[in-house]
This record gives sequence, C-alpha cells and structure tokens, in this order.
Amino acid sequence: MRDLGRSPSLRVLRLMLVAGAMVVGVQALRSAPQAVGAAQDAGTASLPLSGDIVPAHDPVLIREGGRYYAYSTGQRERRPLIARTSRDLRHWTAIASPLATIPDWALARVPGASEMWAPDIAKVGNRYRLYYSVSRFGQQSSVIGLATASTLDPDGPDHGWRDEGLVIGSQAGDPYNAIDPHFVRDRQGGEWLSFGSFWGGIQLIRLDPRSGKPAIGGKPVMIARRGPAERENAIEAPFIVDHGGWYWLIVSFDYCCRGVKSSYHLRVGRARKVEGPYLDRAGLAMREGGGTVLLRADAEGRDRYRGTGHAGVLHDRDGRDYLIYHAYDSAVGGAATLRIARMRWDSAGWPVVDR
Repeated sequence: MRDLGRSPSLRVLRLMLVAGAMVVGVQALRSAPQAVGAAQDAGTASLPLSGDIVPAHDPVLIREGGRYYAYSTGQRERRPLIARTSRDLRHWTAIASPLATIPDWALARVPGASEMWAPDIAKVGNRYRLYYSVSRFGQQSSVIGLATASTLDPDGPDHGWRDEGLVIGSQAGDPYNAIDPHFVRDRQGGEWLSFGSFWGGIQLIRLDPRSGKPAIGGKPVMIARRGPAERENAIEAPFIVDHGGWYWLIVSFDYCCRGVKSSYHLRVGRARKVEGPYLDRAGLAMREGGGTVLLRADAEGRDRYRGTGHAGVLHDRDGRDYLIYHAYDSAVGGAATLRIARMRWDSAGWPVVDR
C-alpha cells in the first residue's frame, strides 16, 4: 500500500493490525450491513456510503459516462487490486480487478509480492492509464507499473486491460521509494508522475506523453518531505490538483495501518508551477516539512473515522470537487473504509472539506 512500504521496524506490527481490523470489520458488517456509512454522522467528513465499501485502502476515483469507478490496494481475497462502481457516488458494487494477476516482470523485480498497491487512474487521449505499485512490507525494492484500457466498463464490448510494463523502480539505497503513483498534466500539456513514500519524500518526474513513462533524461525531483529535524520522513501518497491558477499538492502525513490508533492525515500546499515550490498557508515550503492540515481526526478520539488519509480528487461534471480517501471505522473494529467528501474552496482560495 502507499503507506506500507516504509520504516522496516513497524512492518510486522502494521500488517497484523490491518489484518485483524479487516476481519473484525467485515464480520461486523455482515451482521449489520448498514452500520458503515448508512447515515451522515456528526463530526465526519463524508457522504453517506453503502454497499461494497470495505475493505478500501489507498483509493482513487474517476467517472466514465454515467458510472463512477474506484480502485484501491488489493487485500486478502480481492487481489491484485480492488475495484468497485457506483451510479450515484453513494452505493457501491464490487467488480473484478483490472488485472487478474501481478505481471511476471513485477514479480521478478519484487519476489514474493502478493498484491498491487495504491493505483491511480486517468484518461489520456482515448485510453485510460492505470498506474500501480508493487512492493513488500519493509523493503525499498519497489516498482510502479502501467496498464491501459479503452473503457472502464467491464461489460463493454471493447473492455480489456493491457499491461505496459515498468514505469520506474527503486532499490535499497535509492533516494526515493517507487510507490504511490499519481499522474498529472500541467496547463501547457506536459505530463508528470508524482510518487513516493518515506524514503526521500515525494518525487516528481516528467513523462513522455506517447508512452506514459519517464521522458528521456528525466530524473525524479523531490517536491515535499518532512522537516529535517523530524525523526522519520513520514510523508507519502501525493495527489496534485489544478485549481484557481495554482497547483495543489495533497499528501498524507504520519502513520496508517494501526486501526483506530492510526495518526494518518492529509496536508496541502500550493505552487504556481507543477514542479513547485509548494508552500503551505503560512508560507512554509513543503520541501522543508510544510503542509497545511486539510483533513484530520480529532486528537481526543471522538471522531468515528480515524486515520483519514491517502486521498484523490475528482472534479465532477457538475463542477463539484470530491475528495476520496480511506479511514478506519471505530464502530466496526477499525476496518479500513471508503470515504468520499465534498471539497470546497474558501474565500482565500484554499481547499476545505465538508464536516
């Protein structure tokens, strides 16, 4: 997952916590299917969701025609990726993973990998690009791959995904970790991929528009990280939004995968150019640890949904912006749950999430 390819000392504990939370959460959902997202809670920041919304980790959202599609990290029996669809953004139905298995080339680079992590989806020209990452807990040997398709509709006559192979990889000692991809196009038509988790912080690399892979001579450049005095570089999961003459970089700070004890939360900064520099509301550079809080559960533990993080944004046809993310539902044992919220823009032009 975007968050799980990080500090080795925490891997086993996180994996055990996530697995336990998922089992408890799913059992609770089976006995009370309307428990999660059945109504808008006070103190939550999400639309009322139902149907197939657990498990959901590292989600991304897109619309094709009259349907929405969400993709997220593969888990347990739903691998290598989790996919779901909805007609109204509220009730979700499971569909098959875009790729049936992890490609052989990725397994050769990351032996023992069992699922794909943190997908990103975008339409470029007449095809959809699905960027995904493959890694293992506790190691920096990671890859980002690319698959393409002409439609997202699994019942469409032309449906079918084609794996396009490696985009970028990392290994121990590199100044970055090649997971958590996000595709973005600048206003001049240039294409970029942001990525990164912990090691080296958040990176940005220019893409060749024809292939969707790094341009010749292109090298990753760090655009955000935690402050130099902080003990761990706990930042990941970039997503860049073009709005109001600014590029907005949303990232996740701190730790996921600890159930209701997760400290994961969203921060944001802005820049005039997609390459940065990104500054927070106080003017602190995100390359130096800056980032204005966009969404975070209360410190007292009263919010039902904890560890709000790993976000994507959809600018819908009605002009509304929606933030998709995952959070741990304290009402069902900390299950990682799909969340979707309206994202608005305040009088100073900064994003705010409905609560």
